Amino acid sequence: MIDLTTNFIDLNLMNVMYLFFVGLIGGLVSGFIGSGGAFVLTPGMMSIGVPGLVAVATNMCHKFPKALVGAVKRAKFGQVDVKLGLVMGASAEAGVLVGAHIQEYIKKTFGDAGSNLYVSAAFVIVLSIVGTYVLFDAMKTKNNNKTNKAEEITKIAKWVRSVNIPGTMVYFKSLGGKVSFLFTIPLGFATGILASTIAVGGFIGVPGLMYVLGAPAIMASATELVIAFVMGLLGSLKYAMGGFVDIRLAMIILAGSLFGVQLGAIGTTYVKDYMIKIVMGVIMLIVLVSRGLMVPVYMGQLGLISPLSDNTVTMLKTISFITMVAALMIGALIICAALIKGMRAERKLNKLAEFEVSTTALK
Repeated sequence: MIDLTTNFIDLNLMNVMYLFFVGLIGGLVSGFIGSGGAFVLTPGMMSIGVPGLVAVATNMCHKFPKALVGAVKRAKFGQVDVKLGLVMGASAEAGVLVGAHIQEYIKKTFGDAGSNLYVSAAFVIVLSIVGTYVLFDAMKTKNNNKTNKAEEITKIAKWVRSVNIPGTMVYFKSLGGKVSFLFTIPLGFATGILASTIAVGGFIGVPGLMYVLGAPAIMASATELVIAFVMGLLGSLKYAMGGFVDIRLAMIILAGSLFGVQLGAIGTTYVKDYMIKIVMGVIMLIVLVSRGLMVPVYMGQLGLISPLSDNTVTMLKTISFITMVAALMIGALIICAALIKGMRAERKLNKLAEFEVSTTALK
């Protein structure tokens, strides 16, 4: 039997305020880039002592209502491809079940330290690969915008679109054509298994939609919210049956997230694709540092390396926490700055248009 007595942390006023802030920024990021914000929320909970598995399970529990709100909000702007989201969501559910079994096995075999190490190490690996690539691609996209060069889809996306498998071709509006749904199965499964093991399915979902299928960044981020809703619903039920969902944390984070996700969704209407990628890449790389600092702590607890001194552990936990807060603040500032800049630019265009209309009327 798994000991559940150590699963839940004590809540004080500072923890509640911090979790609300984490939820607010997580929702802001989620609505803006469509990844669910889990790469902010899961490490954010772990930074105050929440066990890795509980952080993952609780994050999935809060995710599906927040994702639903974000998807509905962005659907009003015409950014959501519901059909593609549901098709990928179907295979993602299989990945969720497999990933949940993996996490529960690690918890049962190695305890909290093993689960924490698995989650943190997975974050470091995934964030380093995806974050670097997304940030590099953002710079490339930005340069294309400066030269008025149209952003081209990747070679693999062109190949995927060129493959015609009879009986499997489905039209998706975000792709502007038909694609075999068979290509969505591995993407959906990988998204689901990552979501249920470290609660960051958007790391695979959003880049997969953009670089493998060729969906625009704005539509990819919006469609991922549909997938996140489908995964979160099943995943939270699966983990709740095992006693790993801390509903207190879920409700606090959800309270902040529901406000932040709407603001983030509005922000996407004022910014270009490359800004969404920049925000995603920057936050990923900062969170990578925060989780990476904790890896030797967990390794020492498992006896994989010589145990660290109490002073060293305290220092690493403090730096990790500060780095996590910095990631939250920087992400919020980038999004808000982009939102304000976009709103000002739109206001200028509207005034110019009104001036031209009035000038024409006088003539």
